[in-house]
Amino acid sequence: MPELCIALDLPTVRDAMRIVDDVGESATWYKVGPVLHVKDGGVLLAELAARGKRVFLDLKWHDIPNTVAGAVASASALGVSLATVHLLGGRRMLEAAARARDDGGTRLVGVGMLTSHSAEEFGEIIGRTITDAGKEQERLIRYARDAGLDGFVCAVSEARLVRSLAGERAFLVTPGIRRAGDAAGDQLRTASPSDAVRAGADLLVVGRPVTSAGQPRIVAREIRQEMHVTGDR
Repeated sequence: MPELCIALDLPTVRDAMRIVDDVGESATWYKVGPVLHVKDGGVLLAELAARGKRVFLDLKWHDIPNTVAGAVASASALGVSLATVHLLGGRRMLEAAARARDDGGTRLVGVGMLTSHSAEEFGEIIGRTITDAGKEQERLIRYARDAGLDGFVCAVSEARLVRSLAGERAFLVTPGIRRAGDAAGDQLRTASPSDAVRAGADLLVVGRPVTSAGQPRIVAREIRQEMHVTGDR
């Protein structure tokens, strides 16, 4: 059953925990990215654990294999449920990260093209012309699918393709979730909660539509209703 994950890209731990406490039982998963992790990540992870929440640590590790393996081992020791590695780090890095997981806990998902990237922009980054974001995502997934990862992060528009390449057991995370009327912000490839569920997403990541809302709990409930989710698994 697909689940909702709220991205805590907020200035302080106090701001983040205010959202978590307001949302209450309407969300179990929370994404912690560099904004808060650099500032006070240890405190935030402890606060989330104390409330029985599951942590998606989204730092998109891209470094030498030994360094990334060490980061994965540290995340596992802290009880992180899910973490990201960047597919552009290469096969050896991805395999080292997969080997470093705690067998009972942390899952790893690979990130290729960010949902804030257009095909043209990503082509400029890698030094060749890209006209189709889906085709580039397909190339990266094919490259990485045998490295031992548990799944991938992708736009909803790419989810069915990624599922076909990575297999039914792959864990698919879809950022850029927006309801009708929500501002896209800097996300270029967005989709609705219901579209994400129909496309086969396992974890739907929503940030500003919830965290910037006057009543975050109500917004989270509305998103869950659109997902046709009646309870956390």
